[in-house]
Amino acid sequence: MVIIVVLINTMISLLLFYVAWRIWQLRRRLANIANILIAADLSSYAVLHEAPKAIYRRQENIYKTRLVNQTLQLQIQQFRQIFGLLLLGQQLWRRYFHKLRSESKK
Repeated sequence: MVIIVVLINTMISLLLFYVAWRIWQLRRRLANIANILIAADLSSYAVLHEAPKAIYRRQENIYKTRLVNQTLQLQIQQFRQIFGLLLLGQQLWRRYFHKLRSESKK
């Protein structure tokens, strides 16, 4: 009877030793995963920490570029209007000058 109790206690001890060993392995794996996640968090923080400032700066640059573009578009429109008026004046001048020539030849 004592031998059976000793054998059962030995088997329970071996089983609990195996469970403890598996738990220790699991703890080691979890610690490695935690270290990997911490490293990923630090890396992403380093990258993303400055992102809002960079986005804000780029938005300002886009706004300024749009303002410059609007100014240039207005200048181009004014240039086209002036050029159109000059062409119209040239056409009117040619017609008027052509009429004067034809009337003076008569």
